[in-house]
Amino acid sequence: MEAKSVHDGSAQPLRHLRVRKAHEHTVLEFHGEIDILASLEIIPYLDSATAQPEPHIVIDLRPVEFFDCSGLRLLYRARRRALTRGGRVHLLCTNELTLRVLKVTGLARLLPPAASLEEALARPEATSGTL
Repeated sequence: MEAKSVHDGSAQPLRHLRVRKAHEHTVLEFHGEIDILASLEIIPYLDSATAQPEPHIVIDLRPVEFFDCSGLRLLYRARRRALTRGGRVHLLCTNELTLRVLKVTGLARLLPPAASLEEALARPEATSGTL
């Protein structure tokens, strides 16, 4: 399935986000450097995707080149909003540096990262667990 760009009302696609549907899930595919500026671009779309009852979300970090605490806040926000509404969040990540950040912060226990969409959707522990 080809990713479609999300548009913010202008003719230009968003720089750091692509949104698509896959297996009845909304896939938020982050791109490039996920920092404070990127998070400001992503938050409205993340909030929209997690505003529905029982949202089924996949956050794909595989195209990410840089990931700081702003990215961590996006993941926590998505998880909290989805759980509040009876939904689930799955995480895709293969970048070693980003995986290290997820493990060191404990977020990997809350959102276990998977290497592929199929692997993530097969896991029952998505958006579960506590720090």
